[in-house]
Amino acid sequence: MASERDASWIDGDADLAAINDLVVATVQSPRTRRSWLRALALTGGGVLALLVAVFAVFWWYVGIWGVDTPVYWGIAITNFVWWVGIAHAGTLISAILLLAGQPWRRAINRFAEAMTLIAIACAGMYPLLHLGRPEFFYWLLPYPNTYGYWPQFLSPLVWDFFAVATYGVTSLMFWYIGLVPDLATMRDRSTGMRARIYGVFALGWRGSARHWERHQTAYLLLAGLATALVVSVHTVVSFDFAIAQLPGWHTTVFPPYFVAGAIFSGFAMVLTLLIPVRAWLGLRALVTDRHFDLCARLMLTAGLVVAYGYAAELFFAWYSGDPHERELLASHLHGRSAPLFWTLISLNVVLPQSLWWPAARRSVGWLFVLSILINVGMWLERYFIVIGALEHGLLPTTGGAYWPTFWDWLTFVGTLGFFAFFMLLFLRFVPALAMSELRELVPDRPRGAT
Repeated sequence: MASERDASWIDGDADLAAINDLVVATVQSPRTRRSWLRALALTGGGVLALLVAVFAVFWWYVGIWGVDTPVYWGIAITNFVWWVGIAHAGTLISAILLLAGQPWRRAINRFAEAMTLIAIACAGMYPLLHLGRPEFFYWLLPYPNTYGYWPQFLSPLVWDFFAVATYGVTSLMFWYIGLVPDLATMRDRSTGMRARIYGVFALGWRGSARHWERHQTAYLLLAGLATALVVSVHTVVSFDFAIAQLPGWHTTVFPPYFVAGAIFSGFAMVLTLLIPVRAWLGLRALVTDRHFDLCARLMLTAGLVVAYGYAAELFFAWYSGDPHERELLASHLHGRSAPLFWTLISLNVVLPQSLWWPAARRSVGWLFVLSILINVGMWLERYFIVIGALEHGLLPTTGGAYWPTFWDWLTFVGTLGFFAFFMLLFLRFVPALAMSELRELVPDRPRGAT
């Protein structure tokens, strides 16, 4: 494989076989890397921590969390909103950029889609655990029953359940449809039990013209559906807050503000994961610095919308003349919550402005550090939105401080371990890049040409 050329999507000397060999080298290797085993063991500890935390919630219920009057939503809902935001980047890269005809997405869409699916699983845990009696989670489903009981559709938790479930099912179908041709490639390159397993999931794919026609039709239809879900899902999540009368929540800027924040944090997580994975798997010829540059541009664009949301939120609080809104505004600017507010402004608004410079967008090291800082900043923003408003009620008696407990943090750390654990499994057993789509970028050569 020739060296990387930043001006091209794929190295010009690459051919179809070379792309296949490079992408599936880790998946087909009979030997498992020790680094992968060590990472899997470490993240497996996180999964065990999550199981312990979930068992504790089922045994003792949410009283073990720090939620109490007046803060009924703790970092569980903070983590829910954060994970849903991270899940948006995969759908944006895959669906919206597909419909826009952007060829550069093909080098990173498979990886981003897998990140989306695992992040949705992490997000979906929290509304169910937050029910108070999570063993009755099936009450959210409109299933036939003797007493004619139906979900309370005025509850935001029910909205979240249907929004996240719809988004998860659509994202899974979209990911799997795009994966089928590559599964067939893996089937043809494997032997024994592994070939049979890949063959089952390849659904009899033979690469005929009819197969490709139906594949492309289904792929485009699901892309259109997923594009609508990118906007609708996080808009529904924002309604959890916007429909309330609490100061800091009751505002119409939340839907676009939340969607932009989701794209912002999602692209940050893509860079956080993709940069070390590219080096680990040796994919520099397929995932170039040019891809990182374009991701950084989209992240900067979303960051500017988020910055506008911050400014609009502060302006509306002042312009409304509501004493409760102004009291909350004063707390943000120079009161109890000021350190947290100015920290997230620094991480989410000030530092991303460095992406105006091409040198910063092409610096892999700076992008990696910046993406981590943005992830931290966006988590702080969700904490700030959820906890900050609940700590400042409409009456003096509804004010109070919130302190997360050990079980709050253990659940969050557990979901991080769960996310990393299944990402490692994905990298080991599934092609991390879309081989069938990357092959379309290789220019046709005359027969017999080298």
